[in-house]
Amino acid sequence: MNQTYLTTEQLSERIKYDPRTIRERMKDSVLLEHRYYFRPFGGRKILYIWENIEQDMLDQADASAAGNIPMAKGGVCRG
Repeated sequence: MNQTYLTTEQLSERIKYDPRTIRERMKDSVLLEHRYYFRPFGGRKILYIWENIEQDMLDQADASAAGNIPMAKGGVCRG
């Protein structure tokens, strides 16, 4: 399984958000540990898993286009 690991700065370049916004507002509310990021070797450095982030962004875009409302735990309200 090939995955792309990104630093906060690299992720911010790809999704066009400020690195501080990712660290302070998105991490742990939108981007959850073990699904979207991890701390290698138990350290302070954070690496984001690009494929998981990209897939969920695309899934939410598809759901929004179809008039569906994404739910917090990944479900969809069809309304």
